[in-house]
Amino acid sequence: MPKNSTKILFLMTLISGMLISLCANSWLGAWMGLEINLLSFIPLLTSNKNMFSSEAALKYFLVQAIASATLLFMILFKTNSHEMFSLYQNKFWNILIMIPLLMKIASAPFHWWLPSVVEGISWMNCFIILSIQKIAPMILISYLIMNNFIIQVMIILSAIIGGIGGLNQISLRKILAFSSINHIGWMLVTMIMGSNLWWMYFIIYTINITVILTLTSMTNLSYITQTFNSINTKKMLKFTLFISLLSLGGLPPFLGFFPKWIAIQFMAENSMFFTAMILVMTSLLTLFYYMRIMYSTIMMSNSEVNWMLLISPKNQYSITLLMSLSSIILGILACTLMISMY
Repeated sequence: MPKNSTKILFLMTLISGMLISLCANSWLGAWMGLEINLLSFIPLLTSNKNMFSSEAALKYFLVQAIASATLLFMILFKTNSHEMFSLYQNKFWNILIMIPLLMKIASAPFHWWLPSVVEGISWMNCFIILSIQKIAPMILISYLIMNNFIIQVMIILSAIIGGIGGLNQISLRKILAFSSINHIGWMLVTMIMGSNLWWMYFIIYTINITVILTLTSMTNLSYITQTFNSINTKKMLKFTLFISLLSLGGLPPFLGFFPKWIAIQFMAENSMFFTAMILVMTSLLTLFYYMRIMYSTIMMSNSEVNWMLLISPKNQYSITLLMSLSSIILGILACTLMISMY
């Protein structure tokens, strides 16, 4: 929680905007909640300590404003030409209204803004963009989504771009941004299956992201090369961070594997074999660039210089390590429960 009272106010209005969208009984009310959410987040992005934050805030505002304006136009046009609540019966209108919402959550092919925005902001704002800011648009998408060819193309594009895009990156922020694009593909698949499965996937993804961003913020990591020296004397911290990355990539028996396992089973039952194959193969790509972060740090023994001190007090480490290791234990328990059920 930020100590600045202004930031606390904007954080509260940001959450309020999200809740307005979730509780709205009309599309106009949902749009209003998205606008309150957007305008509350822009002041949180700007910072005097970071020279790139103003550029990132401007990029984010322009993209989100274009998406919001397009959504409002689609809603008003649909209301004037037809009636308000006939969206469920018309596939064409459902897809048109989903496009600005997909742009808001950075689903491919509308993903291009996310890596550059994430690169210029703090880790706390990264967490908000990668988790909280996706909740309201994805709930609205879940009202409209259908299993058709266009949705399947967007799922496959998100998975492929998220998998391939992170291969040549050295910035941890950009790697997590492309990983998020890959996870959007999985979330859209789970939305087709049902809301319960999507919520479970999103909550587990948020747990993994929270642990990773907390550890990288505490150790002040921004690039892969910094992992070589910066946390060598904190072996447990290094172990916890890399286990969390493997869990985010969906490696069994960690927590991140559990929702992917269920999604693959549902896709197999619904004959979505090609989509399942693409999603599994691109998850292997994400695991590859997570392991590239880990490999040199674990295999090579490096000396740590004295001025690389920890940013946070030491008493916060035990809480974070406990959170991450508990996610590992929960993942093992969940997979064991799944095996016992079958």
